[in-house]
Amino acid sequence: MAEVNNEKLHIRLHVYDEEIEMTVKRSDEEYFRKAAKLITDRYNAYAQAYKGRKADHTIALMTLIDVALMYEREHGKNDTAPFHDVLAKLTSEIEEALESENVLTI
Repeated sequence: MAEVNNEKLHIRLHVYDEEIEMTVKRSDEEYFRKAAKLITDRYNAYAQAYKGRKADHTIALMTLIDVALMYEREHGKNDTAPFHDVLAKLTSEIEEALESENVLTI
């Protein structure tokens, strides 16, 4: 049971103007800290551009959309489905060619 506790870490993240306490996997701590910094940086950019013209809630939503857009773009770059489709087609063509070759040599 002590091993499980060693895998978890209690951290405090500074996100924009708020401190958030979380318990995370020790191996994910760096990712959480980078995520908090990314959110803070993006929020600050939107706040600077729209403060006084947009509500804080709207600025937060704009930040979420921005970060989600980054995620979706990156996720799209890593889409391997087209490669799997091409490989499946090539494999099928190779198998057909081998089968027809076996028919001819029999």
